[in-house]
Amino acid sequence: MLIASGDALIDFVPTRNADGREAVMPAVGGSCLNVAIGMARLGAPTGFVGGISTDLFGQMIADHATASHVELGLATRSDHQTTLAFVRIVAGESHYAFYDAETATRNWTYRRGSVAFDTVEVLHVGSTTLVNDEGAAETKALIADARMSSTISFDPNCRPNLVRDKPAYLARMAEFAQSADLIKMSDVDFAYLFGDEPYQQRASTLLGQGTSLVVVTRGNNGAIAWHAGAGRIEVQAPRVEVADTIGAGDSFQAALLFALHKQGRLARQQLKVINADELRRALSFAANCAGLTCTRPGADPPWSHEITWSP
Repeated sequence: MLIASGDALIDFVPTRNADGREAVMPAVGGSCLNVAIGMARLGAPTGFVGGISTDLFGQMIADHATASHVELGLATRSDHQTTLAFVRIVAGESHYAFYDAETATRNWTYRRGSVAFDTVEVLHVGSTTLVNDEGAAETKALIADARMSSTISFDPNCRPNLVRDKPAYLARMAEFAQSADLIKMSDVDFAYLFGDEPYQQRASTLLGQGTSLVVVTRGNNGAIAWHAGAGRIEVQAPRVEVADTIGAGDSFQAALLFALHKQGRLARQQLKVINADELRRALSFAANCAGLTCTRPGADPPWSHEITWSP
């Protein structure tokens, strides 16, 4: 099984009403839930670990995940309210206002021993759950149990408006990076975390500390990856008519993990020896999935019948 752990929420995405006035439309989201949905829709056995409310919005989340074939047996249902995020698109980038006090996601705790990690190929973590102390601590405990047998995937997916102490946050992200086998971040995340440092320099540092694969996505400029054995690989983004970019990075992440899984290169030791051709095919597939997601509003990753994986 492939597992994602972290945030599950409702995005209120921008739209227009019949009179042409600004309006918002509720859509299931949350970076880590999006990754789980993306992997499951492509055909991988997938589970989600995290907090989901029993309220109206939580039921929307559960129904959406179940319809996408995500296993929710490892999720924790509670009567805490659902996290809400209001989205505005500024210069092509999604900006968020979060309402996340005392929510099901914030109150999630990891039940030690609840996950049979010997049956889990990858654990993906990241995003808003890691901003607060409690969520970060629970995720660290989860990773500690997973690392013996599962590959660790990490996408910081930074949300600067939630960060109150940037130096502490940067130190926390560095700690999570040190435990990760695969790190993916957007160019916007990279700039927030590392400023003007060259991509190659930071990638070399991350590879030197034990990470097997580092990927930076750059919107319509495609993606670049660095691997100790396969070297530097760059892929182009497909040309599409963009509705919005919500969930595009999550779709890329999901498709990359799915492709590596199908290649038999997702397990830690196999990821270390992936070759350049295999990695390029996986990255190209991920870029195409992200492009398709951009053609429709909200986080709506593709299904297996919409896009073909070629090993």
